[in-house]
Amino acid sequence: MRSLQITAEPSSTDTVERDSTLGDVPGLPSPASGADRAPLMFDVIIAGCGPTGAMLAAELRLHDVRVLVLEKETEPVSFVRIVGLHIRSIELMAMRGLLERILERGRQRPAGGFFAAIDKPVPEGLDSAHAYLLGIPQPVIVHLLEEHAIELGAQVRRGCAVADFEQDDDGVTVELADGERLRSRYLVGCDGGRSTVRKLLGVGFPGEPSRTETLMGEMEVGVPQEEIVAKVTEIRETDRRFSLGPFGERVYRVIVPAAGVGDRAEPPTLEDFKQQLRTIAGTDFGVHSPRWLSRFGDATRLAERYRVGRVLLAGDAAHIHPPIGGQGLNLGVQDAFNLGWKLAAQIRGWAPETLLDTYQAERHPVAEDVLDNTRAQMELLSTEPGPQAVRRLLTELMDFDEVNRHLIEKITAIGIRYDLGAGPDLLGRRLRDLDVKQGHLYDLLHRGRGLLLDRTERLTVGGWSDRVDYLGDPTAVLDVPCVLLRPDGHVAWIGDDQQDLDDHLSRWFGKPAN
Repeated sequence: MRSLQITAEPSSTDTVERDSTLGDVPGLPSPASGADRAPLMFDVIIAGCGPTGAMLAAELRLHDVRVLVLEKETEPVSFVRIVGLHIRSIELMAMRGLLERILERGRQRPAGGFFAAIDKPVPEGLDSAHAYLLGIPQPVIVHLLEEHAIELGAQVRRGCAVADFEQDDDGVTVELADGERLRSRYLVGCDGGRSTVRKLLGVGFPGEPSRTETLMGEMEVGVPQEEIVAKVTEIRETDRRFSLGPFGERVYRVIVPAAGVGDRAEPPTLEDFKQQLRTIAGTDFGVHSPRWLSRFGDATRLAERYRVGRVLLAGDAAHIHPPIGGQGLNLGVQDAFNLGWKLAAQIRGWAPETLLDTYQAERHPVAEDVLDNTRAQMELLSTEPGPQAVRRLLTELMDFDEVNRHLIEKITAIGIRYDLGAGPDLLGRRLRDLDVKQGHLYDLLHRGRGLLLDRTERLTVGGWSDRVDYLGDPTAVLDVPCVLLRPDGHVAWIGDDQQDLDDHLSRWFGKPAN
């Protein structure tokens, strides 16, 4: 019986075939003369050290890619906003050995009631070993992911903003706000909804501007909880955008519709909250001592392209949408997980010709779906009679397990199936964290490599052993003979024929090493 094979990859000092051409890429300028270029310092520069940028940096470092992360803020955000990691993001953390340290800092909650705040129980038997929501302070998740990237060897520079860049056939020259020039093979914009990288790249960002705005913050209150519960229950019968609930000792999360649409760059004041609370609830509940205050709109936009030559976009730089359902941070982290191993393969020199193109082909439709479901959810939060009637109807339909399950799988991203061609339904889907003889499946994916699960014990990964691990006789739970997993945990192939396997290994992992 063969077990998991571990093969070390070459370090960045080894001689590897680096990508040298991009073909005829629209938007890519002619090469500058060598005298005009800064020395090549990095393989990838990432603009933005939020969750998406930090996750991407860590994924690249798993493959010994030289990474620099530039963050324009000098210090991490100080306010403690709680965000939720959905099932798929929790699974990704387990795949990279991060889940234990993240669980220590978060709070598990039922994975239900997300869609348009319609309160329905979690469907039984969700296909995941991690079927819960993890509430965690945003600064904590950002710190943990940045710490993980640094532990793996990524460099992070704060107080550095991208001011301009030029790309050519061989790389990207990045100019910082202070005039310093850096050079890398690729640049990835993870710099948020107002992305400088996207704007400089000239990529369109079509969609809808904000029509409504909501104030959100955490603060203390000055009235008894019983009074709050009674008033909130009354208001939420007709206005689901309103919420005021406990969020720790003496602290309440307050969400209240705003009077209009303001400048999101300017945070609201405590007086803004008091005025809107009085308007909607008839009382300001004696709110005081805010931890943080913010506003969000319902702007919905999607980048026309995720890549132009050697510059790519991920996270909020590629898509923005209302926070309803809590999908934004999760969508960005999942972008990074999809992109990381593909970009690393391009840099390491073994990527098949079209591998990097699959980043947009797979993630752009996912973002389109998220934008559509948040549009639908925002409509269902309207107090107008029509949307309220649709909400009542959908509330009834969600009593059917199939409907409730479909919406939960959509919000938590475990229902995603990438289009990898004809085949069984499992093809293109992620594989849950199965129990295997060595422990848990996800424990075998910590290094970000492919994995062949072979129940027949007749197949081999052969010349791809430097990129793909092998596990013979993995588990009786797996009801297909063999499965090839990509580094992101999605099923790339199902079968039992060695030649067919070799063809798919070539499709995803390039030419064999020998």
